Amino acid sequence: MFPDLDLNDPTWGNLEDPDWSIEFNIGREDPVESIMLHVRGGGDVVEVIQRAARALGCRALDGSSGEFIEDGGADGWADFQAYRDSVLGQGGVS
Repeated sequence: MFPDLDLNDPTWGNLEDPDWSIEFNIGREDPVESIMLHVRGGGDVVEVIQRAARALGCRALDGSSGEFIEDGGADGWADFQAYRDSVLGQGGVS
């Protein structure tokens, strides 16, 4: 599903795109009960997160709102980017 996912360390995966990066904090437990994603950058990364959740047979939870990310829903990510850009004094990230 994600051929570019770097799992050299099976407890901590890394997926990179020119606009964003996602670190997959998988941990050492077997079976895996949850994975924390650390998302950085800009652009539309929500679809990637949703594809990963579907591939794993789970749902993605937006840590900032406590709500599940629904299909087509990117409000939390858009809100985060707007907040981040206002704190950094930028109109957008290049």
